[in-house]
Amino acid sequence: MTNRTLGELERAVMDAVWDAAAPVSAYDVQEQLEAAGRSLAATTLLTVLSRLEKKGFVAPDRGVRPYRYAAVASRADHVAELMHDVLGAAGDRTAVLERFVGSVSDEDAAVLRQLLRGGASAS
Repeated sequence: MTNRTLGELERAVMDAVWDAAAPVSAYDVQEQLEAAGRSLAATTLLTVLSRLEKKGFVAPDRGVRPYRYAAVASRADHVAELMHDVLGAAGDRTAVLERFVGSVSDEDAAVLRQLLRGGASAS
């Protein structure tokens, strides 16, 4: 992904795309957002999906009408990239990692230990 940041509306649209079992149209996103209490015009959503395409978050299928959009990467991939960005910008990586590890739940700490040992996660 070229620009990893998401605005509030872009995040809401990406959540709808990530939550879908198959590629979605702007109308599918519109229905999902309306069910969550957020009413937006389909043209607005098409604009947001176009921006997300330019940022490298979604890929359109232009062979169907209306166009359908699929996520280029998973939500977990996106969050991991954000974590890498933040860690990369840290002046003292050790201090950041210490604070992070010291603040996670016991369950998350157990998952981290398992992953560091080369084991698969339970998710």
